[in-house]
This record gives sequence, C-alpha cells and structure tokens, in this order.
Amino acid sequence: MINDDTGNIADFLINIYEILGKEAMMVDDIIDDREIAVYTKYINYYKKEIQEYESIYNLNNIENNENISVTKLDEDKSLQELLNELNSLIGLDDVKQDVQSLINLIQIRRIREKRNLKQQPMSLHLVFMGNPGTGKTTVARLLSRIYNKIGVLSKGQLVEVDRSGLVGGYVGQTALKVQDIVKSAIGGILFIDEAYSLASNKDGNDYGKEAIDTLLKAMEDHRDNLIVIVAGYTNLMEEFLESNPGLKSRFNKYLCFKDYTPEELYAIFENMCKGYKFNITDETQEYVKEYFEKRYIHRNKNFANGRDVRNFFEKALIRQADRLSNKGNNLTNAELSELTLSDVEEIKLKD
Repeated sequence: MINDDTGNIADFLINIYEILGKEAMMVDDIIDDREIAVYTKYINYYKKEIQEYESIYNLNNIENNENISVTKLDEDKSLQELLNELNSLIGLDDVKQDVQSLINLIQIRRIREKRNLKQQPMSLHLVFMGNPGTGKTTVARLLSRIYNKIGVLSKGQLVEVDRSGLVGGYVGQTALKVQDIVKSAIGGILFIDEAYSLASNKDGNDYGKEAIDTLLKAMEDHRDNLIVIVAGYTNLMEEFLESNPGLKSRFNKYLCFKDYTPEELYAIFENMCKGYKFNITDETQEYVKEYFEKRYIHRNKNFANGRDVRNFFEKALIRQADRLSNKGNNLTNAELSELTLSDVEEIKLKD
C-alpha cells in the first residue's frame, strides 16, 4: 500500500525501476560493462525526471508560505540579454566578473565533457557575503535564469528562505521542512538568507544543526540539478562555514558584495526616479548627493545600502503627496512628476 505522499511515491517508483532494470540484465545471467553503463544512464535519467515532478508538486505547495519566496522562470530572454541585465546593475563590478568567470568555466567544462576529457569535480554552490541591500538576492535571481539558459539547471526557479522557513519547533520537524523546500528547489537555486542563524543555536535547541545536516545530505543527493546559495554578513558567514566541516567542503566559491559608494547610491536613486518618470530639480539632486555621501561616511550596522535608497525614495513620494494634496484635480502632469527640495530635505532614515 502506497501512502498519498509524493516523496514516498517517488521513492517507490525509482525503487521499482531499479529492480526491473536489474532483473532485465539478469535474464541471460551475464552482465557486461555496456549493460551496466546503459542501465546507469537510464536510472539517472529516470531519477531526474521523478525529482522534477516532485519539485513541481512541492513548489506549488510552498508558494503560500509567508516564510518562503518563489521566483519562477516565466520569461524567454537570451543568455546575452540576461548578462546585459546583470551588467546593467549599478556597482558590483567584482561580482559581475566572478559570475562571468563561473559561466566561462562551466562552458569550457561542457566542451571538455563532450570530448571525453578528464576534469576535476566541481561544486557550483555559492556563498554571498556582504551587508544588507547590496544586491545579493537580485544577483541570485539572475543567476538562476542564466544557469538555466546554459543548461546547468533544468528549470531556473529561485526559492528564497531563511531560518524560520527551515527550522521547526520540535525534533524531526526540521528535517521534513528542509526536505520539502529542497524538493521544491530542484532544477533551480535554493537561496538561504542570513544562513549563519542556522548555527546560532537559538532558543536553547539544536534544530539549526539538524537543518544544516539535512541540507548537506540533500545537496549531495541532488548535486546534478540543485544549487544552494547561502548569504549573509561577511564575518558571520565566515563563522557559519567554520561551524561544520561539511559546509566548507561544499561551499568553496565566495562572492563578496561591497557596500555601495555615495555615487552609486545616488545613481540608484536617480534610476528609481527615471523608472517612475520623476524629474528632479537641480537643488534636489545636490541635496540627495550630499545626503548619501554623509550617510555613507557615517554608516553603521543599520546602513542598508540599496534598501536605504528605496526607503528614501518612498519617503520622498509621501512628502510630495502631502505637498500636492491641497491642489486636488488642478494638478498638472509636470507637478505630479517633479520632486522638489522640500520633498527630500526633511527625510530621516534609521541610524
């Protein structure tokens, strides 16, 4: 009797296929290398297909979970268009170069593979290190689509989660949560934000360790069609990787996301204005440039890079709305599309 559970059904089908294959090879009581090679090839193909269906099933089930964010591959951009989108991001020069080097390495490895040239095993799991608001999630979303385009990932979805989405409240629940999320991410990227919190042993329990152990096993089981990216503050991520020998062996590629410079912060603000068709007066431009220069110089643990810019922009829109509210329907399009000095000069962000 099979339980109404996709994971059990998948395991059952794979097991049946393996048994049937072995029985077929034993018909003539002779098993040669060619038969083993063909058998192994089709077993691996069958497992991948089953895992794909499992992934779709679990992806649909977790989409309504408030602790999990899913970005599906729903567009048909070319590889060059995706690379152009990556390179159009403000700043992140080192990250862009690192991503391009990874793509180059993968493409050369594929050529070597087709020519039956020996090559060293390679892990594509990544560590994103840097402060909040430096574009880590944005790059992960692009990377999932790029890897799908070059054939590394079969589906290219990005599943974003943090500790709350992985760790359960009692023994055994954590492993099940991790397994379900991993299954939903097969064919794409599992992005774990603030991953260091898994090793912090919060609330006096060790469920974070259970999540790490389950994750490491899943990474090995699905190494051909799953990439895991762990992200967080640089120092805390270094401590996280030191907390478990298995983590350091599987995550050996690091992308460092530096804080945006004052010029880059202003460029982000300017892009937001252009994106929503807002004009900025000259005095507004000067004020905003000086504001982010001072904020960068005096930045502390609450400095949130691009998030600060977004918050600043949203506050400017609120102040503009307050300024224009008395004019009602007499407003011109030019007035609706202009940010003045009074809209920005009293803005305060959290220090």
